[in-house]
Amino acid sequence: MKKITLLCLTLLSFAGFAQQKSTGVVNLTSNMTAALLLDSGTSTVTLTLSGPNDRYFALQFGSFDFGMQSGTDLVYWNNTTLVDAKHGGIGSTPSIDPINNWTLVTNQNNSPVAGRRTLVYTRPFNTGDSNDYTFNFADNTIDLAWARASSASFVMSNHGGGNRGLSFDVPLTTLGVEDFSLEASKLYPNPSKGEFSIQTKTYLNQVNIYTQTGAFVKTIFTENNEEVVNVEVNGLSTGIYLIELVNDNQKTWKKVIVN
Repeated sequence: MKKITLLCLTLLSFAGFAQQKSTGVVNLTSNMTAALLLDSGTSTVTLTLSGPNDRYFALQFGSFDFGMQSGTDLVYWNNTTLVDAKHGGIGSTPSIDPINNWTLVTNQNNSPVAGRRTLVYTRPFNTGDSNDYTFNFADNTIDLAWARASSASFVMSNHGGGNRGLSFDVPLTTLGVEDFSLEASKLYPNPSKGEFSIQTKTYLNQVNIYTQTGAFVKTIFTENNEEVVNVEVNGLSTGIYLIELVNDNQKTWKKVIVN
């Protein structure tokens, strides 16, 4: 008899490559940093923004000529949430977007240092909202502008002098390529005793087992949304077996040694 144990983890159900670009941690000023991470696979951007815990702090992002430029996208911490807003121009209080398209990931008080709050939020590249900047993964730079209250306050004012600044053309650096093809699947342990696992970052329909000479042994059908398939096949003789991995779009081969 055969025993198949499936460990569930839903993944992207397509084959291909996903890339990420990041600004890395940008030191805006003392006690205030920002980092943007763009993911081409999910078409989402993740913002990590840190600032003083006792006052508002804001980040403007996109492509612009100066801080508080009318129509530019920004977010700010109001002691409750990260507010999604748009600049109305210098001297005007930003207008809050009707829909906040940023989704909370984490909100840490006094982290990583005392007196600082670190926020992690994510949203799609293109929200369909005319108030929101559309991130383009092909871009190699992005402009950032920042502001914070000069003293402890969450009122959007009093941020002159050294409490605002600009960072033009911040580089967006490619972090690497993640392979979601069926060929990138891993089979382990190898050698085995007829028990092995197949780990994949795409979907897998079936596993066909053949002897080294091409004689068919058996087929194991799997669920489309499983990342890891643990297979136990009793009665395999010592030797090398060819493992064919199949989904709707791809086929690939692996070898396993049974001892």
